[in-house]
Amino acid sequence: MEGLGHGALYAFRCWGRNWPYDPAWTPGSGVGFLADIDEDGNRFNPNKVLFDPYAREVTHAPMDPVIEDIGGDSGCWGTGGDDFHGRPRREADTGPWAPKGVVVVDDTSSGQRPRLPAHKAAVYEAHVKNLTLHPSAAQLGDLLGGLPGFEEVVDIPDRLRGTYRAAALLAPYLKGLGFTTLELLPVQQTDSDDLGDTQGGSNHWGYMTMAYFAPNRDYSADKSPGGPTREFKEMVRAFHDAGLEIYLDVVFNHTAEGGCWHGDPQTTGFTSLGGFAAGEYYVMTGDHVLVDGATGTSNQVDFSSPAACDLVTDALAYWTDVMGVDGFRFDLAPVLGRTPLQWRPDDWADQKRFFPQHPLLEAIATLAEARQVEVIAEAWDLWGYEVGNFPPGWAEWNGRYRDAIRRYAKGDGDAATFTAMLNGDYHHFADQGGPQRSINFVTAHDGFTMMDLVSYNAKRNDQPFPFGPSDGGTDTNDSWDSGGDHALRRARWRNFWVLLFFSRGVPMVVSGDEYGRTQNGNNNPWALNTVGIWNNWAQAVSEAPTLLPVDPRHPEAYHYHDVVGRTAGEGSNPLFTFAAAVARIRRDDPGLRQRAWGDLTVDNGDVSYVFRRTDLQDWPAPADRALTLGIDGSSVGGNDYTLLVNMTDHRQEFRVPEADGGAWKRIIDTAPWAESSANHWSPDRATAIDAGTYVADPWSVVVLQFVGAHLAGIGLPALGGDPVDDDTRER
Repeated sequence: MEGLGHGALYAFRCWGRNWPYDPAWTPGSGVGFLADIDEDGNRFNPNKVLFDPYAREVTHAPMDPVIEDIGGDSGCWGTGGDDFHGRPRREADTGPWAPKGVVVVDDTSSGQRPRLPAHKAAVYEAHVKNLTLHPSAAQLGDLLGGLPGFEEVVDIPDRLRGTYRAAALLAPYLKGLGFTTLELLPVQQTDSDDLGDTQGGSNHWGYMTMAYFAPNRDYSADKSPGGPTREFKEMVRAFHDAGLEIYLDVVFNHTAEGGCWHGDPQTTGFTSLGGFAAGEYYVMTGDHVLVDGATGTSNQVDFSSPAACDLVTDALAYWTDVMGVDGFRFDLAPVLGRTPLQWRPDDWADQKRFFPQHPLLEAIATLAEARQVEVIAEAWDLWGYEVGNFPPGWAEWNGRYRDAIRRYAKGDGDAATFTAMLNGDYHHFADQGGPQRSINFVTAHDGFTMMDLVSYNAKRNDQPFPFGPSDGGTDTNDSWDSGGDHALRRARWRNFWVLLFFSRGVPMVVSGDEYGRTQNGNNNPWALNTVGIWNNWAQAVSEAPTLLPVDPRHPEAYHYHDVVGRTAGEGSNPLFTFAAAVARIRRDDPGLRQRAWGDLTVDNGDVSYVFRRTDLQDWPAPADRALTLGIDGSSVGGNDYTLLVNMTDHRQEFRVPEADGGAWKRIIDTAPWAESSANHWSPDRATAIDAGTYVADPWSVVVLQFVGAHLAGIGLPALGGDPVDDDTRER
């Protein structure tokens, strides 16, 4: 590309063994054609213009509706001999319509990376558009600026809503909320027709990556050449300047190029990788049909190939070194640990094998250690569930944690698994470097929101705009509608929040959970770029958030299901106040942010999580639905806590530990009676519990904090024998 400067557009036409170069060829001709596929599965076709897979920006996506607006036809991308406007499809020239690479010369700084230790992280998962596209974002500062900790939050200018620049303005919000890290759904250029605030109908979430080095142009307010790159870096810098970090969700397991059209191996629609070397980048059968068994998305990247592995590590290095990113979450990460070329194409048992020591997984861990970034696996795909099986250096979304907490919090009495998860899932993560390798979550982008988890027994994905319709979505949600009781729903929402932030490991929530956001029961809005799915920030300060209009511009057009009801907030949202208070407790207490497990001996320099029955006289029994947890954070300069967990449908008496030299102060009670106080109190205003017992309401969690001189043994009697589960034995 000698001589090309900033803003220049470029692309490629490729010939190969199935279509050797012939000087008589012209765009749109079949001169030189021998076959659609060569013996290695490659599909060279000079009529199909290809963009550089290493391009720093690309001009547009193949699904861009402008293409059809100016006379294009999506059928032009295909190869094969099917009729296309009177000629074989393979001869359709895509030159006028194909995405082009953009030469970018940019020296914008992404700021000084905070390099926060992983165990200090609290992760807030969000979509760039959903964060600020709702009209309420224009009043964000007016809504929140008067709340303690949110004084620096500002209004989002209308012209910036839904962009990187708008997301940058949310750094003060995230910091005020008590989080350290914004994890963005995919921002690499994706193939979608959801441009701006329009509802195109596919791929709103962005999990169809087409260009691994290019920031999504649609998310940029500045769409000029270099604009998305510059604006993304400026967003990162805003978070870095606030001491916060940016993680990216990355999708290397498949690409946006699709598979064989109608199952015909002769017909594909490659616009980049597949047109250069399909045999290197994609898994295929012996007949060269593209495979998607582990991904379900029409193709699957082949990590037997050095070229595919290099693409991943080169992209990660670029986003770290040049764009300033602090960590990555890998979608369907087990695909990166498979070696298809080592086995016969039809040997599905071996094709599905996962190798924790795969060279790519180890290379990613090495890169992460050298650059001090975090790498996090979504440790499952359609071929396997590998939570706890990734190599040292990797963290993982802990699906076991999600399932155990959901089940116990709706009354399924499995104390063994529940306590193991609260204690950081030692059994599955002890060999990966510490409990910070367990990313603890109850909700994420794919699934119910936290409020919907306590409000619906089953998904409701077939509803009309703007909350549907959506396909897919799991039918196994471990949810319960709380019997339709609004007060109970809010109490159970608080239970999830408390358990998450007092668990050993790194907490993650999905955007809007902090104020009770609902999707009206839709658990898979992957294609919905709608006002119903965007964050309605007015809900964060409303005493009745789900009675607000969905769209303030058209208040009668759409309605939320009133899943929250009217709270005791008296002009505020006590859920939001509570969420910030609890997140800040973890942020400020080193005892709740540890990179090592403790043992069962308290006061010995580590943080022990000690579980008891409600009378403190024994370890919890397997079927117990109420139990006590003691945390001796004072061993490391934090606080000592006692959690009284009552997941029964009746009031439960708990014995309170001894408090020699001080007092146990009730700082949290999630029960409905305390909602007028937002269910929390600072230690200096909290009630001392000195009666020796505490009666917890049904479906509630109470947190007691010790205030006073050092408390030997955190007030718990010594026990013999073994606890309920190996994960709580001495380490």
